[in-house]
Amino acid sequence: MNPLFTPISVGGLNLANRIVIPPMDQYSAQDGRPMPWHSMHYGHLALSGAGLLIVEATAVEPAGRISPYDLGLWDETQEAAHKTMLQFIRQCGSRTPIAVQLGHSGRKGATGRPWEGGGPLAPDQGGWEICAPSALPYAPGHHTPTALSAADLERLTASFAQSAQRAAQAGYDAIELHAAHGYLMHQFLSPLSNQRTDVYGGSLENRMRFPLAVLAAVRAAVPQLPVGVRVSGTDFAAGGWDVEECAVFAQAVAQDGAAYIHVSGGGLTPDQRIALAPGYQVGLAARIKAAVPGLPVIAVGLITEAELASSIVGTGQADMVGIGRAMLYDPRWPWHAAAALGLTIPGAPRPYLRSKPHNVKELFAD
Repeated sequence: MNPLFTPISVGGLNLANRIVIPPMDQYSAQDGRPMPWHSMHYGHLALSGAGLLIVEATAVEPAGRISPYDLGLWDETQEAAHKTMLQFIRQCGSRTPIAVQLGHSGRKGATGRPWEGGGPLAPDQGGWEICAPSALPYAPGHHTPTALSAADLERLTASFAQSAQRAAQAGYDAIELHAAHGYLMHQFLSPLSNQRTDVYGGSLENRMRFPLAVLAAVRAAVPQLPVGVRVSGTDFAAGGWDVEECAVFAQAVAQDGAAYIHVSGGGLTPDQRIALAPGYQVGLAARIKAAVPGLPVIAVGLITEAELASSIVGTGQADMVGIGRAMLYDPRWPWHAAAALGLTIPGAPRPYLRSKPHNVKELFAD
C-alpha cells in the first residue's frame, strides 16, 4: 500500500488515509451561522475521499471573527446551524471524519472579505474593537488593538471551552485550535506581537501560557474528542517566532494531550519573507516531527502532486499532508491521486462509480 493511502489513528479517530483538507475560510456566514454555501462546499469535500476534513476558522466570540462573515460557535443558533450542516453531509453518505477549527482573530479581526479588499473595517462598516496581547497593530493603517487583561484571558479560555462543547453537541468528530497565521494564540507565542511584562509575556514559557491554558480547558470540556493544534512553524521574519521555539511548544502540547499538530507558517506580520516553492513548508513539519516523534504531524504548503504528498509521508517528514487550495481547484484530488499512484480508493458515491476513466483499471472499492 502506498504510504499516502495507509490508515492512521489520530487521538482514537480512525482516518482512512493521510490526506487532510485543512481549514480554509469561506467568508460566507451570516451572524456566525453556516449557510447553504457551506453545506454545498463541505458536502463536496466530504465526498472527496480525504481522510479528514477540517471546517474553517470558527470564532469563539463575536470579536474573535476575522470578518463579519466568519463562522462562529458562541451561541445556540450557531450550534443548531452547524448541526444541520453536518446532518446534511452525513445524509449524503459521507463517512469522512469532520473536525472544526476554533480560533480568535485578535488584532487581525474586523476586516473585510478578501475579494472586497480585505482591509480594516470602521464601526460604521461593520467593524468592532479588536484585542491582542499588546497594543500593537498588525500593520500600518490597521486598528490598534486593546491589550487583554488577565481577566480577559480567563474569559476567553472559558469561551474556547464552551465553543468546544457546542462543537461536540453539533456533531463534530474533532477540534482543532488555531494557533497559527498571526491570529490570537499565535500573537501570544511570537515576541513580535507579544511585548507583555506579566506572566503571559517575555520568556518562551510565559508566551506559551495562554495557548496551553486554552488547550487544557478545551480537552477538559470535550474529553471524548481529539483536540489538535495548528501552528505557524515560523514567522518568516527577523526576531520572530521560529521553528526551534515551535519545537518546544510542540513538545508542550504533546505532553498536555494534543491529538496532533498541524504545521503551517507565517501570517503574523506583513513583513514576512517567504520563498514559495512546492512543499516549501514541509521542512518545518519535519523539524517538529523530530521533536515529537510520537505525535501525528500534518504538513502543508503547496503540496499539489500525488508523488510529492506520498514522498512526504513515506520519508517520515510528516504523518499526514494538508491539501488546501489544490482541493478547492480539484475537489476530487484524492481520487486523482489514487489513480496517479495506481491505487483504489473506498467510499466513492455509487452514482459516481461510472466516472472512472477508461484508462484506469481499478480505482473505486467498496
